[in-house]
Amino acid sequence: MDDGSANPIDVHVGARIRLRRTLLGMSQERLGECLGLTFQQVQKYERGANRVGASRLFDLSRVLDVRVGYFFEEISVTAQAASPVEVIRGNVTKSVDVPDDDPMTKRETLELVRAYFSINDPKVRDQVLAMAKALGGAK
Repeated sequence: MDDGSANPIDVHVGARIRLRRTLLGMSQERLGECLGLTFQQVQKYERGANRVGASRLFDLSRVLDVRVGYFFEEISVTAQAASPVEVIRGNVTKSVDVPDDDPMTKRETLELVRAYFSINDPKVRDQVLAMAKALGGAK
């Protein structure tokens, strides 16, 4: 962007890359190896500091086993509105969603989900869910 900040769409795509990679239990190093990149390049993609080109997005979708459209799912209205094409049209919003505020993008959440689904017995999974709800005060 003109002010040097990352494009909110690139930030969102990067957050989706990080989410899927973490859900698969894949390290940045391993993802980089699969793509012929360094882990530092993967970090820059995940932060939105570097844009992901179409061919790289295609490769990412294959390595992470998702459709290309996955990277654009759940994009916020504020991120869409802060895209340069919207700014040029005059549809500017004052704030952009920060993906780190979303509990679904936190490593702790992803590790918990992965551990939960590694429990083979459905009855035990139900008990773990009930316990988590009770501890969290959910009804």
